[in-house]
Amino acid sequence: MRFAQIPLTIATILNFCLSAHAADKLANHYPQAMNSGCMKCHADIELIREPGSEMLERIMTEGEAMGDPAGCIVCHGGDPKATEKEAAHTFEKFYPDPGSPWVNQNTCGKCHPKHVDVQWRSLMMTEAGKIQGVCWAFGGLTGYEHLWANYAVENPENPLDRLGTDVYRKYMERLKKMEPNVWVDRHLPLPDAPTDISKVKEDPTLAAFTYIRTECQRCHHAVKGRQERGDFRGMGCSSCHVPYGNEGFYEGADASVSHIDAGHCLVHSIQGTREAKVTVHEKTYSGIPVETCTTCHDRGKRIGVSFQGLMETPYEAPFAADGGPQPKLHTKHYIAMEQDIHYLKGMTCQDCHTSTDVHSDGFLAAANLAAVQIECADCHGTPDQFPWDLPLGFMDEYEEKPAEGPARGLTTKLNEHTLQGTVYEPKDGYLLTARGNPYGNVVKDGNEIIVHTANGKDLRTKSLKQLKKENLISERGLVSMSTVKSHMNRMECYTCHASWAPQCYGCHVKIDYTGNKECPEPNPEVGNDPELQAIKLVLNEAVEKKQNFDWVAAGRKHQEPEHAADRGESTYDLMIPGKISEQRSYLRWENPMLGVNGEGRITPLAPGCQPSVTIIGADGEPILVNHIFKTKGGAEGSGEDGTLALDMSPTQPHTMTKNARSCESCHASDKALGYGIGGTRPLDKDIYVDLETIDKEIIPNRTWPQLNAIPNMDTDWSRIVTEDGQPLMTVGHHFKLSRALNNEERAKMNRAGTCTACHKEIPTESLATSLLHHVAKYTGQIPVTADQHAGLVHKIVLFSAWGQLAIAFCTPIVGIIGFTWWRRRKKNDKGEVE
Repeated sequence: MRFAQIPLTIATILNFCLSAHAADKLANHYPQAMNSGCMKCHADIELIREPGSEMLERIMTEGEAMGDPAGCIVCHGGDPKATEKEAAHTFEKFYPDPGSPWVNQNTCGKCHPKHVDVQWRSLMMTEAGKIQGVCWAFGGLTGYEHLWANYAVENPENPLDRLGTDVYRKYMERLKKMEPNVWVDRHLPLPDAPTDISKVKEDPTLAAFTYIRTECQRCHHAVKGRQERGDFRGMGCSSCHVPYGNEGFYEGADASVSHIDAGHCLVHSIQGTREAKVTVHEKTYSGIPVETCTTCHDRGKRIGVSFQGLMETPYEAPFAADGGPQPKLHTKHYIAMEQDIHYLKGMTCQDCHTSTDVHSDGFLAAANLAAVQIECADCHGTPDQFPWDLPLGFMDEYEEKPAEGPARGLTTKLNEHTLQGTVYEPKDGYLLTARGNPYGNVVKDGNEIIVHTANGKDLRTKSLKQLKKENLISERGLVSMSTVKSHMNRMECYTCHASWAPQCYGCHVKIDYTGNKECPEPNPEVGNDPELQAIKLVLNEAVEKKQNFDWVAAGRKHQEPEHAADRGESTYDLMIPGKISEQRSYLRWENPMLGVNGEGRITPLAPGCQPSVTIIGADGEPILVNHIFKTKGGAEGSGEDGTLALDMSPTQPHTMTKNARSCESCHASDKALGYGIGGTRPLDKDIYVDLETIDKEIIPNRTWPQLNAIPNMDTDWSRIVTEDGQPLMTVGHHFKLSRALNNEERAKMNRAGTCTACHKEIPTESLATSLLHHVAKYTGQIPVTADQHAGLVHKIVLFSAWGQLAIAFCTPIVGIIGFTWWRRRKKNDKGEVE
């Protein structure tokens, strides 16, 4: 029997109930809690926080003062005097999910006002970058401006309201001036999706709003989201701080909470800091598990699943234990890939990403790169500088040159809004991010660095400079990072150290409005005959309406006071015209191509939004088929007609390993340069497969294309630039500097064909090489393996260098000696003549 596909058996239900051993019961530590009406049903509820914690003590104290000795009312509201569910839960203010952003100012905000205030300007709430990205793919509807968000929102008037150090605030003001379209002052609310499909016929770009609202926005914090395997979560604060299993079942001890209906938290506990201990089935953990983050971060750049070593696949194998298909997770199937080294070391997302990265600093940042303040060098440094010796902005320049300035140093002072989390001993000082905020969990101890993880591990690590001092870096690593200075000055560390990246080439989007015509137009074939028109109306109504759920409208419904406390959106009737389906052309994971990101650094690229759009009208007839929109004229250096609105996205794959990609994978790769994956064909012509003549003429008349043409796509999805530098699609349209490698960069990088530099002479094209080749042949010294070739080239380089150096020094000396000899000879000859 398929566990995720059929109701649980009685035996399984009993197993859940009998094995449930969550954190200690509330009543065991606070006997007076049994005097609360809430405990009539929830007597076995587990503690929301571990016994003795400051948070739990405060909840219990406030609850007692509010007339609830169990403290439930502090977070959940309701009537603690009532002993019946309906009476207790229908109180004027009852919050099934206290973390919901629509109510958390009354709950979480009592103790965490700053975090609740900034949530509305976080990227996880606005999703402005995702919206602008889809609008770009539908013809650059807003250009480079990040105009829309899920909700209307604007920055505070006072710049001092930005959370962070004074240095950080000053730094961010500089970035805002450099990229005003990203660090904006306000967002307008996303427009509605079309309901009159005749307007889509007139302007197909309107379908973008159907796509955004029904397919893209299910993950923002203001909704509970799609409740399917791997996608169960809470809202707002609960999205991250309340644990949900992938199956969505409650496994605590409270008998009043269903153990068989999916959609409940795993246990009634809060996860977050190292001190917040969560116990489930005698297993205790702290911190926020990676899979909590992956609940949302499994699409787009797919960094959550990639971090865990998962790559989506269209195949259902390997089969499950009952012979059925691999169960879907986040509605996808997966293959197992190499996991990120930080993940293998026991680190979770929150151990690198700071409170500012996740919660926001209170000011709008409309793209991932803008919201994230951390860089690899912040902890690892460079082979020549410790992290604390680096200047502010290193690897976060938003310029095409490395940051300069005084050493950023360390700090012993944390930002006030982070003090409610775990405070670690600073040792020699807390490390600083590239933007000037302290890492509250990363400290300097001598020349070593301690990373205090939220799950309880204290990881000691050495910076690159220390590793270099101790000769612990490989020869290849030293050459790449220390000898070739431009690598550290212009490249992201993950350009080399990402072992793979998910690459989904070609996104074939179908937006199907079939059956959504409200008022059928007169059909010329039936004329104006009322009976025939009535028959046609019945036939139209018999057609299934293609519809989907509007996630943005769902969030806005929560704005209505009577729906603010709703636990989710399952009861909302918010279906709108348009059913979305997506297909890919092909998937890859091996070494991605390279380009330049918004920070001005060389970075991996992966397909971002590469849609060929098919729109089906209300009558079931195509409006567009395999259509690629174009950007506005002049965008990305294009001409008046614009360029294809296909985008390659600069990405941090989150698949780091110690062993970097090989030199050849960049310097001898057409794909890395942006020229595409070899072996593909242009896509702008129909491809037929049938009986054919030797001249490739199809013989049958009754034959249909195997692959229909994609107009204007006279290349492959993976080819982003021509050999002479003509861009074929856009690269990271959020920032000014993001682009494909330019002619100069590709010329510097390209080492393809370097073998011919030696072998055009070897073995017999000159007397010297011929002689040496024959000597090597008969003495068994002809290089065969890569190491032997490398040794020979190294020998030749040294011999050549010393030879040229000798010539450079000896020539003047020989000249001087010769000139002196000539002068003396001339003088002697003159004396003899006299």
